[in-house]
Amino acid sequence: MKKMLLGIVGLLSIIVIVFLLRPAPIDPSAYNPPKSPALIGVLTPNDLLQTAELLALGEIRGPEEVAVDDRGRIYSGTADGKVMRLLADGKLETFADTKGRPLGMKFDRKGNLIVCDASKGLLSIDPRGRVETLADSADGIPFKFTDALDISSEGTIYFTDASTKYGQTDYLFDLLESKPHGRFMRYNPDTGQITVLLKGLYFANGVALSRREEFVLINETYRYRIVRYWLKGPRAGTHEIFMDNLPGFPDNISSNPNGTFWLALFTVRNETMDKLHPFPFLKAQLSKLPKALWPKPKPYGFVLELDEQGRIIQSLHEPTGKHLKEVTSAQEYHGFLYLGSLHNDRIGKYKLPRSPQAAAGKSRVAD
Repeated sequence: MKKMLLGIVGLLSIIVIVFLLRPAPIDPSAYNPPKSPALIGVLTPNDLLQTAELLALGEIRGPEEVAVDDRGRIYSGTADGKVMRLLADGKLETFADTKGRPLGMKFDRKGNLIVCDASKGLLSIDPRGRVETLADSADGIPFKFTDALDISSEGTIYFTDASTKYGQTDYLFDLLESKPHGRFMRYNPDTGQITVLLKGLYFANGVALSRREEFVLINETYRYRIVRYWLKGPRAGTHEIFMDNLPGFPDNISSNPNGTFWLALFTVRNETMDKLHPFPFLKAQLSKLPKALWPKPKPYGFVLELDEQGRIIQSLHEPTGKHLKEVTSAQEYHGFLYLGSLHNDRIGKYKLPRSPQAAAGKSRVAD
């Protein structure tokens, strides 16, 4: 019996040694996240998103981003590469097939749906569903994770490549590695020229132009912050931190005619992950394990409304995650907020009050 136990201990020791010596798929850096802000005041949890209507429930897989055309039809990309269209009568149909993973999308002035496809690049889909590749690289570096976009009134497309190292299936490696692989770019539709405006972003995600197009916001998901890049005025071509230490993982961001922004947060902050970040060795070992054993994101629905000064106007929550969770986009259209999700099987349709004050009793608490 003693010999058997010694043999088991010896075997386990060998397994541990082999595991530790095995190369990690990432090369992590130390990162010391700021303490997560408390969910108090304007961030106090509520159940507002539980009132959202659920569209295409059980019929759509991973509608990460949502776009609405001038006829009120709803478009969203799915995990199997399709761009689906939801009609007014509730019928869901296939509009196009990118054969990749469509993420950010927005209509241009000509009625084409411009799409950031994680694996295919920057695409244009005409009204008949025909797909054209506008760009798949910049400065000789292929896009690895084309992610989010916004389009100016003149037709200029601003978009991101979230990571030049890891693709969509390995986006959590980018989280663990804690290195700046993201880029923010501009595409000129008249010349086809791409200009890299910013490099070294920590998972460059959502993009949104301000109402007067003086600046554009870019989310850095894995730094819990938003960067502002100036397009006009004396600061044109410079950038700064617009908001820092957000209470969750910022995903997509969109603007509205009122001059505010809707920020979708994938979930609230993960305390375990924040504690791991300062220790590269531990993150390297974690990356070797099956992803099923990694810290799990809390099922939570979370959206913030921001003004152009970086102040939070209101917060919308679904704390249970049963109705809506992992909200990755929030797009306003005709008095409703349409909510996409990377992994869920539904699109949320939340009726907005006439003013933020109308929801004051449930959505915000005075600071």
